[in-house]
Amino acid sequence: MSLITTEKRGHVAILTLNRPDSMNALGAPGDGDQVAAACAAINADKDVRCVILTGAGRAFSAGGNVKAMKDREGAFGGNAVSIRENYRTNIHRVVRAIYGLEVPSIAAVNGAAIGLGCDVACMTDIRIAAEGAKMGVTFLKLGLIPGDGGAWLLPRTIGMSRASELLFTGDVIDARTACDWGLVSRVVPEESLMDEAMKLAVRIAQQPPHALRLAKSLLKHGQSTSYDTLLEMSAASQAICHLTEDHMEGVDALLEKRPANFKGM
Repeated sequence: MSLITTEKRGHVAILTLNRPDSMNALGAPGDGDQVAAACAAINADKDVRCVILTGAGRAFSAGGNVKAMKDREGAFGGNAVSIRENYRTNIHRVVRAIYGLEVPSIAAVNGAAIGLGCDVACMTDIRIAAEGAKMGVTFLKLGLIPGDGGAWLLPRTIGMSRASELLFTGDVIDARTACDWGLVSRVVPEESLMDEAMKLAVRIAQQPPHALRLAKSLLKHGQSTSYDTLLEMSAASQAICHLTEDHMEGVDALLEKRPANFKGM
């Protein structure tokens, strides 16, 4: 069954993890190719200004397929070399693709986001959770470690102390706790999750698309580069923005006291 579906509503693309029977388990052979292709198409489509990532059914994603782990099948079969290669060429392609989205991304966490599923949610820029959502990085409870780069990203999302507590205990936390910890930015009723995510996405999509992509790039690079390097990147990006028609439209709209109509020019 195909892992991911894509729907476009105006300037917003909706990516849905679509294996509800397995709580959207990840890591099957070919998953990396599917997610990479979907994200590459979004990056290439200059009409897309924001992405929503969610899950079909009652879960966002329960992470890796535990039954496949038990049976040592598919991604989790073979010797250590082949398992390592699957992580590098398949599972890592999933997280790299989502993290590499050039437009702002929102995870609409509709249910359980566990292990790899939680880390995938963290690859997005903004996370909104339904009231019944649960989140956790339970790798150690399975005798595993985060094989998807979560140990790099989680401390950058919620700080080292919270990340350490979540990883070392294997606890699964509810949506309100996730919000208190900064793992999600807001909690909404389950029935309004996608409406709220879409409202936010539409607000983001009203921004000038070239500047929006550059702004996201600066935020991401700012997590790991030096201040001086980021200043140089900022100057170069700002020079590009100054020469766009959208910049002039923004200036005119402000002076004329009207909403701007950005066209990506």
